[in-house]
Amino acid sequence: MSDRLDVRKTYKLLINGAFPRSESGRTYEVLTEHGEFLANVAQGSRKDLRDAVVAARAAQSKWWGSSAYNRGQVIYRCAEMAESRRAELAEHVGLAEGVGAKQSAKSVARAIDRIIWYAGWTDKVAQVFGGANPVAGPFFNFSVPKPCGVVAVVASQDSSLEGFVDQVFAPLCTGNSVIAVSSQRRPTPSVLLGEMTATSDFPPGLLNIVTGVTSELAPILASHEDVDGIDLTGLDESVANELHASAAGSIKRVYRASTHDAPSSTRRLRTFIETSTVWHTIGQ
Repeated sequence: MSDRLDVRKTYKLLINGAFPRSESGRTYEVLTEHGEFLANVAQGSRKDLRDAVVAARAAQSKWWGSSAYNRGQVIYRCAEMAESRRAELAEHVGLAEGVGAKQSAKSVARAIDRIIWYAGWTDKVAQVFGGANPVAGPFFNFSVPKPCGVVAVVASQDSSLEGFVDQVFAPLCTGNSVIAVSSQRRPTPSVLLGEMTATSDFPPGLLNIVTGVTSELAPILASHEDVDGIDLTGLDESVANELHASAAGSIKRVYRASTHDAPSSTRRLRTFIETSTVWHTIGQ
């Protein structure tokens, strides 16, 4: 019989590159799929989201101002960190989703592969979604893809890591900054991934992760005037419809998952970019 105390970890928020507790002081218990205690997790508030939006706005211009190659290297570094902690991630995916060791290990491997896939997209976005346009006259006319800015993500309630990776890294690789609301029931894999960004050269505020009650947090982001886009994948259709309408008030770009989206679909990438038209005279 062990004479040690049971040291229970409390997972904190990720805001502006730091790991604060919620300003409300609230936490909630996360259980495994089998109903056993897994961890205490910070229960984020409206103020925490406001702080995250401010941090994301400040980080986005610096992120977009770096080269596409550099952004790819930063994202790839996160994949390297996840690879070095595969066993820990797999353990949490298994506990959260109630799957066996082999299945959770495969899920983590797919998630890491997806991060690498998005790292590869950073210097290809301009070629795939932009182009030179034919015009009549001594001019060049270019379509240049640009990030929409600050993107909010309501994470999938079921896919604790794979779904989170797709939702977060798609807008990141196209130059946006992100505020993510983790799965309420299964937050720990995404929080662990967030912890890795502290040593992955992510600029502070580029990725912010807030845990808590999804029904409290999602409407705040949907109506926030300084959020430029939102991914509503993690919500039931009726709730997503309501928040989609709310997002229209500030002219947000909205992504809704489709059953027709293949794993390699670029629709999520396209949702959070805008196209700028540039004219330039042809030199003599």
